[in-house]
Amino acid sequence: MIQKLFPLDKNYLLRQAQASVLDTGLRVMVDELRASYTRLYNPLGLKDDTYLCIISNEDFPHEYVSYIYEQLCGIYRYRYGSNQLEILFDGRSHSDKYQEDWIVQLQEWVRELGNHESYVKSLLRMTLLYDTESRAIFSENRCKSFLNEYFEVKIIKRKGDLVLKTA
Repeated sequence: MIQKLFPLDKNYLLRQAQASVLDTGLRVMVDELRASYTRLYNPLGLKDDTYLCIISNEDFPHEYVSYIYEQLCGIYRYRYGSNQLEILFDGRSHSDKYQEDWIVQLQEWVRELGNHESYVKSLLRMTLLYDTESRAIFSENRCKSFLNEYFEVKIIKRKGDLVLKTA
């Protein structure tokens, strides 16, 4: 991570907090994906082959879902990441507070996103129903496009940095 000016800038601390809870965040995303699939496509809980594969699969490449996680992290920092630190009176560090706030917001967002079929299908193709790399990459791009549209942001990549703009 490139730190340009102030090492205690809120955005740097927020980025570090999000990176430190990566495993928890990915678990939250996959668990909510399973619940969303069940809610949308199998509300009766019938145990067919696809449902059993989704419920039991733990062996899939985590790199594609981590790209989506990073996208959601960037959107969160864009929306909630001012450069002003808060004064905390409860004795917690800023990192602990940002980790907790981020996980709560991530849970809320993936629960909301789980109501949209295109998000659920594309995330399933790159995680629990992973079959080929090319389909996973296509699904990843489709999911990123959906997130940009859903959150009404435009992400422009310049010189390796992601720039978020309101659409």
